[in-house]
Amino acid sequence: MVVNLIESLYRLLWGDLFTLPVAGGIGISFMVVLLFSAGIWFTLRTRLLPVRLFRDMVAAVCEKNHAREGLSSFQTLIISTATRVGMGNLVGVVAAVSAGGAGAVFWMWVTALLGASTAFIESTLAQMYRQPDPLYGGWRGGPAYYIHALAQRRGLQRKRSVVAALFALSGLICWCGISQVISNSVSSAFENAFQIPPLATTVVLTALAALIVLRKNATVKSLDLMVPVMAVCYFVITVGIVAVNFRLLPEVFRRIFAEALGLRQVAAGGFGAVLMNGVKRGLFSNEAGSGSAPCAAAAAQCDDPVKMGLVQALGVLIDTVVICSCTAFIMLLAPQQLTAGLSGMDLLQTAMEYYLGSFGTVFIAITLALFSFSTFLGVLYYARGNVAYLCGDNWWSQTLYKVIALVMLLVGGTQAYTVVWDLGDVGIGLMTIFNMIALYPLSSQALRALADYENRKKLR
Repeated sequence: MVVNLIESLYRLLWGDLFTLPVAGGIGISFMVVLLFSAGIWFTLRTRLLPVRLFRDMVAAVCEKNHAREGLSSFQTLIISTATRVGMGNLVGVVAAVSAGGAGAVFWMWVTALLGASTAFIESTLAQMYRQPDPLYGGWRGGPAYYIHALAQRRGLQRKRSVVAALFALSGLICWCGISQVISNSVSSAFENAFQIPPLATTVVLTALAALIVLRKNATVKSLDLMVPVMAVCYFVITVGIVAVNFRLLPEVFRRIFAEALGLRQVAAGGFGAVLMNGVKRGLFSNEAGSGSAPCAAAAAQCDDPVKMGLVQALGVLIDTVVICSCTAFIMLLAPQQLTAGLSGMDLLQTAMEYYLGSFGTVFIAITLALFSFSTFLGVLYYARGNVAYLCGDNWWSQTLYKVIALVMLLVGGTQAYTVVWDLGDVGIGLMTIFNMIALYPLSSQALRALADYENRKKLR
């Protein structure tokens, strides 16, 4: 019954809202309309912010935190990158290419470029409406808190806003879904690389996660160490492979653009699948508009909310345009006859084995385990503020959600590949809907803050 409910909600969010009468019909989902319209609107309102203020994005990341409370800009980027890189850049890209082909990569790029401005708006608002965190210290916030502020402006008298509570609940559902995807993907990769039974891998992964997440402040310290090292190692090896095979890149780009624009898929009536999978996995990868990253952005100690918006906009670009592309190229540079019919981690590990021999399979398994572990720690950091909004400031609710997430991590290793993705897609889809309800009316505040920031720059 639960699986049927998940699949029904999935079809409602990601199924065809309407069909374009082209080449037998191209289905467009509600989420594609929502994300693309928001991305285009905020990109225009910020006057192409990712292009104009790219240098400011880099400068904002490099600023030091001189206060003891709260996270630095770099630490918030690390937390958001942990969740993006972990599942989005490995599992997400693999899922996109498996289901949508090479053309899905193009639509992931488009989703990221449009989503950078959306990420700026939501993260700036998260900084504006953050609150002190009496449990963990520092600050907390995110969409639940600025949605609540919007409701108060409109006369809310109750302690909680219905829409804010629904966002917080959707986020907790989404992050449980991500927990399942993590164990499902890692157990599959370890079975391919080491012939270890999925259940054994899942039990060990869950036990290690429990040792960290059930402690008070171990999450951020662990991510500070893990994410930079593993991201650099993965990036160097994948760029090296791409560089060695650079002569094949023109053909890969031709295939990406040809399939993205439907030159082959339109004739076969499959363009909708390319678009849907690119956008779904793009959102799952860069999180722009979903309201996840603002939960980390709110915790930063920052002298200007705009700077944190710029940091998270840069995170979207780093994630999808740079690291996602590396993963996609690894799969698309491999001979098509070698990867034909493969999906999931089998596809990526087979491609990597083509370049690096048996070490490639082991490398992906270990990399995926580390990335996925960082993702799990990152989403539990996101969950703190949402649990507090729903249940108040107490340790029992914080611990209970951690235990639930650990149980989902344990269960996910034994579930079907498509079922665990559907739960995550449903959660992130609902989060995006509730987040957008507040983003449009509150965006004027973020835009005024941006204008003020740029005016102050001119006076320097």
